[in-house]
Amino acid sequence: MGRKRTMGVAGAMLALSIPAPASAAEQAGPGASAIAKADMSSVQWKSCPSYSDEVIQSLRVTREQLPAFRTQMKRLECGTVSVPLDHRDPTGREIDIAVTRLAATDQAHRLGALAVLPGGPGQSGYLDPVRTVLNKEMARLNGRYDIIGFDPRGVGYSTKVACPLSQGSPQEPGAVTKRAARKMYDAQVAANQKCGRSDPAFLGRLTTDNVAEDLDLVRGALGERELNLLGLSWGTSLGMVYRSLFPERTGRAFLDSTAPPWTDLMRHTEGSAQAAERNFGRMAAWLARRKEAYGLGATARQVREQVAKLVRDYDKNPRTYTDLPRPVDGSAVADLAKRVSTDWPRAGKALSELRTATGATAPPTVKELLGGGQMTGAPLPGAPETLNMTMNWAVKCNEDGSRPGFTTAWRAYQQLVKRQPATGRPWGLGGAMCQGWPLPVQRPTLKRGSGSLVLSGHLHEFMSAYDWTLQTRRAVGGTVYTVADDVHVSAIRVPECAADVVTYFETGRIDRGCEGVGIPD
Repeated sequence: MGRKRTMGVAGAMLALSIPAPASAAEQAGPGASAIAKADMSSVQWKSCPSYSDEVIQSLRVTREQLPAFRTQMKRLECGTVSVPLDHRDPTGREIDIAVTRLAATDQAHRLGALAVLPGGPGQSGYLDPVRTVLNKEMARLNGRYDIIGFDPRGVGYSTKVACPLSQGSPQEPGAVTKRAARKMYDAQVAANQKCGRSDPAFLGRLTTDNVAEDLDLVRGALGERELNLLGLSWGTSLGMVYRSLFPERTGRAFLDSTAPPWTDLMRHTEGSAQAAERNFGRMAAWLARRKEAYGLGATARQVREQVAKLVRDYDKNPRTYTDLPRPVDGSAVADLAKRVSTDWPRAGKALSELRTATGATAPPTVKELLGGGQMTGAPLPGAPETLNMTMNWAVKCNEDGSRPGFTTAWRAYQQLVKRQPATGRPWGLGGAMCQGWPLPVQRPTLKRGSGSLVLSGHLHEFMSAYDWTLQTRRAVGGTVYTVADDVHVSAIRVPECAADVVTYFETGRIDRGCEGVGIPD
């Protein structure tokens, strides 16, 4: 898993007896010493993995895209870069960071390297260069930019560990009682303590700052003077931190579905829940305009009241269907109400079906939306890891500044459900995810900068609430690009928006925003 750099006996004794003077880079502050080290790293290139058609399609690549995917895989370069596990101890244990590159096709007009920063935390970015060029608009970037992908430490083909995950007992259907909440809370504390103590040396180094330091070593190993950044979801946090630590190494940066400039899971859950309930207001108005089709009310207010009533009714009397894995309760109803606009027709149909459902089997649309997507069986043989939950868990908990006690968490959950009657139920005690985590809080490094930065926020999104984009601009600077939809990281998928992203990386200029994903007809 890890390796140790070695030195001669005399060198080791000298290092122990005489403190080495700080280099100029080290004296300059955090991140500066890593800049000096980065240029001494190298990439160990090797053959890229090969995947079956079945594996490729499991990565959400369509059958029609298979030939293009395989063509780009032939161009992809794959390798690893060795980095210190602890950047404060550069001669200590090493870990490997898996890196990929699609070289620019127009080398005569090459502008540099663009690193795609994946979401999560915990998502793989190894195949992101190939995924990027499958998009017709985004493929233009590869003309003048090398596109760089990587698996952050703790993920995929990079060095990682696995926490002992506790399965626990499934939550009882129906409204969450204080007794049930206490049981969930205590189980989370036990799981956090078990995980955090399983490998604290590694888990304690899973932070956004450390991933940013790794990325700069990757930059140096690739021989790049600077990196341009395309950050998605959690990758926006990584982009902000990289820019804060290495402003002189950061070129143009476009960050889509911008994260907030703080790390507090209680505050995060509250903000997301409020945004989800607001977005349901849009859905309610849409459903009301189609009252004949859905029968949920003729006005947005009537639809709101009808759905809130459904949540209460199904919490009082959860319904068991023979073809669903668990009963449908108020949480399941509220989950339908918090769907994004691309799912409004199906979610509206499912809500309508639940009003009158009487049979032993689930209504068809309810089954379609609530019965699928279950994690069953092992991953396909040879499939790359797409999400590492240990890394997700550790980064969130290492950086979470809330870690509330039970009384605080229970009170916050009760208020959340009361204030968000249509969509609040599924959030549970999510803001209390990190109680009992045994490792110290390590907040990410954020500094205001003057370099080129675009913060892309989605007006109606709840995963990354729009207000967070404005808060982040106040904290770190940059220009806001507004996407008028509710779909997470859609800017690189909608042609109009993606064209703006490409123009920005080619010229440094960008419009104020785009429409994004339109609401259904």
